[in-house]
Amino acid sequence: MTALALPARPRILVVTLRRLGDVLLTTPLIRSLRRALPEAKIAALVFAGTEGILDGNPDVDSVMVAPAKPTAMETLALVRRLWRRYDLAISTQSGDRPMFFAWAAAGRRIGPVEPGGVAARLERLAFARVVGADHGLHRVAEVLRLADALGIARVPQVVAPAGRVPAEARSARPYAVIHAGPMFRYKRWTRDGWRQLAAALARRGLELIATGGPAPDERRYLDEVWAAADCPVRRLDGRLSWPELAGVIGGAQVYVGPDTSVTHLAAASGCPTVALYGPTDPSIWGPWPAGGLDRPWGRAGTVQRRGNVWLVQNPLPCMPCQLEGCERHIASYSQCLDEMPVQRVLGAVEQALVSRTGQGLPAQ
Repeated sequence: MTALALPARPRILVVTLRRLGDVLLTTPLIRSLRRALPEAKIAALVFAGTEGILDGNPDVDSVMVAPAKPTAMETLALVRRLWRRYDLAISTQSGDRPMFFAWAAAGRRIGPVEPGGVAARLERLAFARVVGADHGLHRVAEVLRLADALGIARVPQVVAPAGRVPAEARSARPYAVIHAGPMFRYKRWTRDGWRQLAAALARRGLELIATGGPAPDERRYLDEVWAAADCPVRRLDGRLSWPELAGVIGGAQVYVGPDTSVTHLAAASGCPTVALYGPTDPSIWGPWPAGGLDRPWGRAGTVQRRGNVWLVQNPLPCMPCQLEGCERHIASYSQCLDEMPVQRVLGAVEQALVSRTGQGLPAQ
């Protein structure tokens, strides 16, 4: 497709009104824009609370935030800030709200559309160029179709925040990072599994650093996990910014975590990353390795490797179901994770450590 005609120094807005991991997985599109249009001024519009994942991103000049549930007055105020301020607005998702903000921001707009229906016809009228939504693709591949629509080269690289290590997180010896607490219960592994993993890493001589979010429910879960650990664990949960997380994880011998935005960050950092997946389909939402995804993730398996990422599953016949656990709500259990064998996780961790150090875990 021919390149869209833009001014010499275009002002571009990228609209990504989703969760943290979605915002991070939009960075390959932003990098593609930066490489193709180095003089552009690139801004991102994201939900409040997700902007930290873009902190220090060298491809982003500014970030605007929108409330996840805005009042009418807040929406009006945002539209006034956006109104025709940009030469191009790119919506990275279908839907009325991102389409509306893209329409307000620029006279030229592109975005994805869902097939059929009145909403699709409106979206096609709103956008100068469109791509049909394809939810069977990996999210990075799906968003990079917008680069194709712009007529620019794809740069399939997830860009982590510029990393820095705070004084409280510095370590005098090699360490591992364990991120045991996802936002939702249905993505959790077992408490005993995390403790056995920590003990094996400690026997390897690694210092253990535990990360996590600031939410009270997550902190309580981590209290339960680590209070009964039989080895020292340095807890930094709720204390690190996104750039600090990127710095700490980037220096680790290995990172282990569930299906969460921090695991995507770890994969992008280049750290050997072991990702524990349950209901989520990795062919769509699997971590994107630092060197790019050379071939798609399989939907189900035991241990798959792509680049610096080892993806571990417990492939029951029903998974990946793409549902919120066995009870279909965010506080549900997930049988596939509750029955995830510890030895399978330890085997993946051993492979990851060998890739970094040439040595694996000690014999059990």
